[in-house]
Amino acid sequence: MGAARILSAKWKWSLGAGLLLSRRNIGTWTSRDRIPPSPSNRESDVPPKKDTHEDRAPAEHLSADQLSAWEKLTQKLGVTKDPFSPAEWTEHLKSYIIPTWTSLLPEKLQNLQRELSMAPGSLADEIWREAQDASVNPEITREARVRISEGLCRQEQYFQWRRRRAVAKRLATYLDLKEEVHPDDVPVIAMCASGGGLRALVAGTGSYLAAKEAGLWDCTMYTAGVSGSCWLQAIYHSSLGRQDFDTMIKHLKSRLGVHIAFPPNALNLLTTPPTNKYLLRSLVEKLKGDKDADFGLVDIYGLLLASRLLVPSDGDISPLDRDLKLSNQRLHVDPGAQPLPIYTAVRHEIPEVSGLKDEDELDEARKQAKRESWFQWVEFTPHELFCEELGAGIPIWALGRQFQGGKDIPPPHGYSSPELRIPALMGVWGSAFCATLAHYYKEIRPALAGISGFSGIGSLIEERNEDLSRVHPIDPATVPNFVLGLEGKLPESCPESIFKDSHLRLMDAGMSNNLPIYPLLRAGRDVDLIIAFDVSADIREDNWLSVVDGYARQRGIKGWPMGAGWPKSEVPPEETASILEVAEKSQEKTERLQQVDSGTSDRVPKFPARFEPGMAADLTYCNIWIGTMEERTSAKEPPPSKRLLFPDSGEGQDSDFHLMRPDAGIAVAYFPLLPNPMAPPLVSKPKNSESGAKDSKRAGSTNTDSDTGKSGDTVPLDPAKDDFMSTWNFVYTPEQVDAVVALAKSNFAEGEDQVKRVVRGIYERKKKARLDRQREEDLQGLSQFS
Repeated sequence: MGAARILSAKWKWSLGAGLLLSRRNIGTWTSRDRIPPSPSNRESDVPPKKDTHEDRAPAEHLSADQLSAWEKLTQKLGVTKDPFSPAEWTEHLKSYIIPTWTSLLPEKLQNLQRELSMAPGSLADEIWREAQDASVNPEITREARVRISEGLCRQEQYFQWRRRRAVAKRLATYLDLKEEVHPDDVPVIAMCASGGGLRALVAGTGSYLAAKEAGLWDCTMYTAGVSGSCWLQAIYHSSLGRQDFDTMIKHLKSRLGVHIAFPPNALNLLTTPPTNKYLLRSLVEKLKGDKDADFGLVDIYGLLLASRLLVPSDGDISPLDRDLKLSNQRLHVDPGAQPLPIYTAVRHEIPEVSGLKDEDELDEARKQAKRESWFQWVEFTPHELFCEELGAGIPIWALGRQFQGGKDIPPPHGYSSPELRIPALMGVWGSAFCATLAHYYKEIRPALAGISGFSGIGSLIEERNEDLSRVHPIDPATVPNFVLGLEGKLPESCPESIFKDSHLRLMDAGMSNNLPIYPLLRAGRDVDLIIAFDVSADIREDNWLSVVDGYARQRGIKGWPMGAGWPKSEVPPEETASILEVAEKSQEKTERLQQVDSGTSDRVPKFPARFEPGMAADLTYCNIWIGTMEERTSAKEPPPSKRLLFPDSGEGQDSDFHLMRPDAGIAVAYFPLLPNPMAPPLVSKPKNSESGAKDSKRAGSTNTDSDTGKSGDTVPLDPAKDDFMSTWNFVYTPEQVDAVVALAKSNFAEGEDQVKRVVRGIYERKKKARLDRQREEDLQGLSQFS
């Protein structure tokens, strides 16, 4: 009981500190942004303040709107440290056993406040002076403009050229080809991984490691991530991951044993050199560079994530500042040595319904808002921040600057702010807690399904789903709006609100689709094969792959395999009876054929008529579909796309035929994270080990005497049932990391040969198309001389 109280009190205090630091901790979704001043009358930057009571006193009497973002932060740090005095805790927590580390918190918070005071010689003062040093941040001297275009930026096109030539050499090895591969024949392969917190980070690392060992990773052009798989990409492209998945796994095993919000560890990293300067750069540069910036829970979350994931476990190794800028990832991406990483976030556009007095008009406006609210996808690459719906983007090194009329606004001090750093972005990419109430419910629904009476509560929630889809209990993070003043220059579909808000509110892309497939369908990327690793919480019910159908229809994307995803379970009873009747008749017919010709038993169909080859009833570890580029002349719904190479289909040659068709579209290989009896089980530590009991209590997934077995037992891993694999869990033991990685690798092994066969088919198709073009060009050339 005492231990439970300690844990309860510990997380209440850490959460309380975060809430106190947040400007709009549980605010409403109502917009409060102001239109920024024009460049001519922009207010001067807030000068450095001395750490004296006289200097701070005037700010304490200013209203919240008059304070700059930096003044708000420093004030709240002063407020936050007061509740941590031992006397107050003794008074209010008499019934709790107070952990020993609590006595250190007031001093740590005082140190943090002192270093962030901007007094001469303080850490914040040093960081801001370096932020204005062009030798440290060369991008601050460059002018930035908004690029308005639907196409890819020039830097990405250059990357494609280099990467295609690098892949051509590796593809020959992967496919065991003796011939030299022409760059035009190279299949454009993209890998993407779903969101899901640390579950996505660890399982995604295991899947990518398996692909690397198979040789497939070296043939990949793009990777894309949501939430935890964005963290994966950030670590992989840092000096900590060293572009090596085995190194990444070692790093994760050494860093995930402590919760990201555990106060002693987090505060120690934020107040002790060299990690304090390394981690706080992002915060200081964001708030000092943009006086209207918000500082909230997402910013705190990003700092905590970076302190846990982007700091080396070896205290003798200093972290490298270059790891914290996306633009620096070009060093090993642009030469073609690595696939281009795509990070994702979304902006939730909800039409305004205020300003109407008539009740009927207001009710109709609300209904329209429910129908018309949508998510706008924003992608981050080492080259560019881009929104396809807006048809506009800015260089990634200009992220964090204010823009007006397509140009960045020159600051009064002469230099622009440095590029917004990865700690701030990690919070945005993984801010699942900024989800709507409807998304919260979807995430926790699997865990609540077994509770008595839950079905009735679930029905009530489902009835209010449209209302809950518009409510964000916690405000998202913001970045300066780069399309201000561009009215009339962007597509007509752009909402009016985009030209009014001074900042864009961005959040976890998993609220729209937990698989980052949309950026991979962008014109110019011309992806031939998408390999999707899905570790979503309710993997069957959400069916994120099928959600892409609507996006493809809306944007007129050709080649997407319509109908891909988990089979729909809502089959009417009448259709079920019809299916059974057809299956029974099919079976009777088969038996009669067998009686006539006993030598043809191997030709008996293995599926009833309802589930012909290409339409299997359920999905397995690896599932492949192929779309078509064929123009449709009918307005009717297109038939479901062909599913290829699934177990017991008996249609290997037919699959090859579909892959080789000239009008073949995009191929999708879908790997859901399912329990696999072939995967090594989770092995818990024996009780007599130094930390076995501690780990088993902390993780909640290893067997103990109070569970199904004794400590030291092996436990089959089930992502849907093991508590430690919840999206909201932020502690993994080394054994759990190994088990999740092993499960992901085992699942990839189940479909490794199928994927290679698809890659070979696409290669042969593109090679044949190139040779046909060359032959036709040669014939045309000869005809000119005849």
